[in-house]
Amino acid sequence: MYVTHNRAAIDEMGYAMSRLEIEPDHCDSGEVVHGVSDSQRSNKPLNDLDNEIAQLTKLKSGPHQMLSQIAPRRRGLPVSTVKMLAGRECNFSGRGRFSSADCCHVLSRYLPVNGPWLIDEMNSRAYVSHFSADGSLFVAGFQGSHIRIYNVDEGWKVQKNILAKSLRWTITDTSLSPDQRHLVYASMSPIVHIVNVGSAEIESLANVTDIHDGLDFSSAGDEDRGYSFGIFSVKFSTDGREVVAGSSDDSIYVYDLEANRPSLQISAHSSDVNTVCFADESGHLIYSGSDDTYCKVWDRRCLNARDKPAGVLMGHLEGITFIDSRGDGRYFISNGKDQAIKLWDIRKMSSEATCQEDFRNYEWDYRWMDYPPQAKDVKHPCDLSVATYRGHSVLRTLIRCYFSPEYSTGQKYIYTGSHNSCVYIYDLVSGAQVATLKHHKSPVRDCSWHPYYPMLLSSSWDGDIVKWEFPGSGEAPAPVIKNRVWRRSIN
Repeated sequence: MYVTHNRAAIDEMGYAMSRLEIEPDHCDSGEVVHGVSDSQRSNKPLNDLDNEIAQLTKLKSGPHQMLSQIAPRRRGLPVSTVKMLAGRECNFSGRGRFSSADCCHVLSRYLPVNGPWLIDEMNSRAYVSHFSADGSLFVAGFQGSHIRIYNVDEGWKVQKNILAKSLRWTITDTSLSPDQRHLVYASMSPIVHIVNVGSAEIESLANVTDIHDGLDFSSAGDEDRGYSFGIFSVKFSTDGREVVAGSSDDSIYVYDLEANRPSLQISAHSSDVNTVCFADESGHLIYSGSDDTYCKVWDRRCLNARDKPAGVLMGHLEGITFIDSRGDGRYFISNGKDQAIKLWDIRKMSSEATCQEDFRNYEWDYRWMDYPPQAKDVKHPCDLSVATYRGHSVLRTLIRCYFSPEYSTGQKYIYTGSHNSCVYIYDLVSGAQVATLKHHKSPVRDCSWHPYYPMLLSSSWDGDIVKWEFPGSGEAPAPVIKNRVWRRSIN
């Protein structure tokens, strides 16, 4: 089931929506939940959103000016697809065709909200899931040691069923190489394993049917650091030659795959580094987010002072669970345990953390406690973020968030999983919740939007991998009821 907003706008799109109403603790499948507190409403426009990112989004996802003036329309509503097609036939834009922004304006109106259709169900929690860069493959990692790679173009056939080696607690992250030939997977261990996913064997049992080479990150630090640590986040570089990782020993690591050794170790934060990623294709800039509440930017070209970041971005009141780059080396978003997504512009970063105030006057542990009501209205006095998006919940595990695809939406939306079992989609510029996808019975830790099609997959601790589409491929299956075993999580 899905819930969306702005009935007038969506009626013009050709499918109906209803008003979003969310209960703070759970989104029940199959019904609209009532009772939204003022602190949870996020339909209020972001009037102070930076004009530049708003204009950039408009340029990537807005129709040509002449096409938008074809006929009178209500302000704020998208231009009708029929009117745009008529304008193209009459060559109103002077180009005789749609631009990429025109195409995004059409495609971004048809959100992947129909369904869901069950792709797979496992008897262990799903922790990570993502499409390959071209959308032909889909990867899902489960707590029960399994990583499955599905062939999207061949009816979601399991192309590779990987049984992880030396797993500690769970699969914490996976990443496909740019050429889609190799996959790295991490757990609460300093050893990250790499698998050849292009081999003929479907069943990939470590060092029995497939080689799972170990990339040892522990050798990067000082020799006297004999303790073990875990890897929370791992990502391939764009050229496929390096892997960047964030760890529980407060550090960032870069592993050189050609040299087969760690090439860089930075004592980056004062607490767990939950998330890292490259800022753009160059690989020079790295973003990191930590339980110390800071996002940091690292420029590998000028790491003269040891462990000195290029800048620090303050604004979250609690730890950061995930970072996603817009890919332009300038903007990124972060999900936080303060129940908020924040949009950042690295040109606003500070040279160091200038606010050392203690924001907490309460005891709270996100792994097993609800977010304190008195904390919901606390404001960071040195907030450097461009915008804040609220409505979802970040509890129990490291919930992830992303920009929507550039090709089909012009990165017009932000989407995220949630502890209350839903997937939320926000409008980047207005801040409004434009859709809420309801199906799961447990936290949705990860979700992934197809890079080209109006298709989104969500993965949950209930073990289900489900597909949301527009317009959809048939009747959605009846919900699968399973007995769940609940345990506390450390990540």
